[in-house]
Amino acid sequence: MKKKVVLAFSGGLDTSFAAKYLSEDLGYEVHTALANTGGFTPADLERIEQRALALGAASHASLDITADYYDKSIRYMIAGNVLRNGTYPISVSSERVFQAIAIIEYAKKIGADAVAHGSTGAGNDQVRFDLTFQILAPEIEIITPTRDMTLTREYEIDYLKKHGFEADFKKMEYSINKGLWGTSIGGKETLRSEQTLPESAYPSQITEHGEETLRLTFDKGELTAVNGNAIADRVEAIREVERIASRYGIGRDMHIGDTIIGIKGRVGFEAAAPVVIIAAHKMLEKHTLTKWQQYWKDQIGTWYGMFLHESQYLEPVMRDMEAYLESSQANVSGTVELTLRPYGFTLVGVDSPFDLMKTDFGEYGEVNKAWSADDVKGFTKILGNQMKIYHNVQKRNGKA
Repeated sequence: MKKKVVLAFSGGLDTSFAAKYLSEDLGYEVHTALANTGGFTPADLERIEQRALALGAASHASLDITADYYDKSIRYMIAGNVLRNGTYPISVSSERVFQAIAIIEYAKKIGADAVAHGSTGAGNDQVRFDLTFQILAPEIEIITPTRDMTLTREYEIDYLKKHGFEADFKKMEYSINKGLWGTSIGGKETLRSEQTLPESAYPSQITEHGEETLRLTFDKGELTAVNGNAIADRVEAIREVERIASRYGIGRDMHIGDTIIGIKGRVGFEAAAPVVIIAAHKMLEKHTLTKWQQYWKDQIGTWYGMFLHESQYLEPVMRDMEAYLESSQANVSGTVELTLRPYGFTLVGVDSPFDLMKTDFGEYGEVNKAWSADDVKGFTKILGNQMKIYHNVQKRNGKA
């Protein structure tokens, strides 16, 4: 009997090659599975299933993990205002672990002998898949033909053509990974430091050229309404922001960062909803959190994002950080207004019952109500003591 392998399948070049190679050259009974994190339409899913079966898969499964991905990752990334290197909302980085979890659980469910993925040997995803598979099912073999054979995209395209598989190989020049929390685009220009992606490489095109007001309402840090319309499903709320903001080409950028394996990497991305939501959420926090809440949450958010990126989701400390992030959102409620325009936006203002600017203590730069002029004079004198002592000693030793 043939050995059974579950292949994490997206329908792209690497996984298309893997499906054909595993069945034709290695003789496996291939069962493909797509873990959907919100980036595929029903038509996309049907097309991908047809491709898998055409490549020789014995069966194909679509595993919808979008809600799980939001509950266990996205809401914490919003709470932590996670932007890797201040730019990238770690769209694919955060998805991969949840996709790997879904794939390995499916492999155990159908009694697979092995599990496979199409990651190359020069990227982060190989670590994310391998590590998750090893932790959750150490008894299942991991097969990675693209990595093990050090294959180029040209080789894979030529292999598929020789085996009679027809596709739009022109579209396969770029590796595009789309999910609820953004889309990454890699290939060609992203491989060179001095180049950037052309307009045509982005899946979403600009269709709006004026300005538009967008109002986002949060309840305890979670997006609950868009332009005054309540949306109970958090996933659908994100999709509505994406629908509106992507028409302006907002959220496009090039991320340059340090990979898990130690080399520098570049990837283009478009993430209209994540970029807009995080910016609005961060502004709301500036109004509703204390100075030290903001300071420590910034530290936790940075570490949380780094650990997600570097495949440490299953490390127990992540649950500790999530508990802090959730606690910090108790008063992060209100509405943020933005103005959208092509390629950018402006944060206009905040309306929140927890706004710490709305106080009887005073108005910044205008009127003090809870202290006197003499109070400030005394406070300032004591505040300066440490610096006064330092400079006095410096002067006494002839260093002033």
